[in-house]
Amino acid sequence: MMSAIQCNPTFKTLYQRLVAVGKPKKVAIIACIRKLVITLNSMVRDDVYWDPKMN
Repeated sequence: MMSAIQCNPTFKTLYQRLVAVGKPKKVAIIACIRKLVITLNSMVRDDVYWDPKMN
């Protein structure tokens, strides 16, 4: 997740927004991981490929 926070604009903005409102950094990382898992589960369910516009 650390590299996704640095490279992926979706996770980068989510992480920065959570840290900006005062969430601890570990909590923000776990929230990003949860968002990634939910996105991947829906991709498998719907049989689609990664699309940055999906988030």
